[in-house]
Amino acid sequence: MAKIVGGIGASHSPTIGFAKDTHKENDPAWAPIFEGFGEVRDWVKRKDIDVLFMIYNDHITSFFFDHYSAFALGVDDTYYPADEGGGPRDVPPAKGHAALAQHVAAALVADEFDMSFFQGKPLDHGCMSPLSMMGDETGPWGGSIVPLQIGVLQLPIPNARRCYKLGKSLRKAIQSFPDDSLRVAIVATGGLSHQVHGERAGFVNEDWDQEFLNLLESAPEKLVEKRLADYAVLGGMEGAEVIMWLVMRGALSDKVTKVHSMTYAPSVTNIATVVFEDEGDTPDKADLEAYRAHIGYELAGAETLQGTYPFTLDRSLKCFRINDFLHRLVIPEHRERFLNDFDALADQYKLTAEERSLISERKWIEMIRKGVSFFVLEKMAAVVGVSNPEVYASMRGETLEEFMKTRKVPIKYSVAGGAKAEEMNNA
Repeated sequence: MAKIVGGIGASHSPTIGFAKDTHKENDPAWAPIFEGFGEVRDWVKRKDIDVLFMIYNDHITSFFFDHYSAFALGVDDTYYPADEGGGPRDVPPAKGHAALAQHVAAALVADEFDMSFFQGKPLDHGCMSPLSMMGDETGPWGGSIVPLQIGVLQLPIPNARRCYKLGKSLRKAIQSFPDDSLRVAIVATGGLSHQVHGERAGFVNEDWDQEFLNLLESAPEKLVEKRLADYAVLGGMEGAEVIMWLVMRGALSDKVTKVHSMTYAPSVTNIATVVFEDEGDTPDKADLEAYRAHIGYELAGAETLQGTYPFTLDRSLKCFRINDFLHRLVIPEHRERFLNDFDALADQYKLTAEERSLISERKWIEMIRKGVSFFVLEKMAAVVGVSNPEVYASMRGETLEEFMKTRKVPIKYSVAGGAKAEEMNNA
């Protein structure tokens, strides 16, 4: 089982990344920021942390209002810094622990949290500001991360109790991951008190911040009872994002030891760092096995179905490049280049020789077996003028005529629209 060593709370203000990038560590106005994160960095190193489970919110950089999820778990193996308007920060990409992420994903869904999952998306200051501070003069921190993005900027959002409950499930998920050597710290980012919009912009409440930190350590259930409006009144509308810290606290045992706490309010955000060491008991092995069975219950046996290839997060990650390439066929310009300049387009997206062959030779079943989603294949089929039944027949190793004889009505159709649909209908 993986071990949860402790929890970290850390503000994620862009102030932090700006201070690091502009080398403010010896400036008295900025030095306290480096002091606090230095304590966190030393603890991470001292405790041999392998994975930081990063709980953060994106600031409408990679997650916009056209599709805004409550809980979005990163399942990638690499995460790049985002461009937030002035160019990306000059920091190295973070390594993702994809195996742990996939396990946590399955566990949280099994525990009835409606998760979404992301890959191929860069991380903004919500994650990268505190994460970059884990590096020192010798280079970046060498461990891996699993990012959990919580959508707190477009109401309605999850409440404090929901975040705390998610933390409780997260604890079971991580502890049931079958790697006895893996050491994990839960990092909650955001806060403390601040508001950055409206006439109340600049609001800070240091008294509330200290009360919040005290309750987080010794009486988190009192924080769970508070409404979002209470958090907004006490800590500012944007400061209400501290409900994300309850995910971290929920993932720790009831008994924790605070080994570091510091706040500094130089401008519009009270910048905080805190470290709790987990003092909980080792879970029973039988309980862990039972929980693993619970995680796998819904799909147990599906792997034995002949000619069936469940589209798992593992398959999705391994074939993200080709799925992304084919998904972009919904874009007219991409479609045009696909038909008329395929080799140059394939070069641009760094397709392998195998992937190019699969696509250009229309190896439908081979692509399915590799991990390509059928629902990008039917888009490709529409573009090249192949009907859905022709794809089905090919995957079954049949001619179209043979396949049609197995149907009640021998009809042809496609997801193509407009003139393309008419063209295929008249073919």
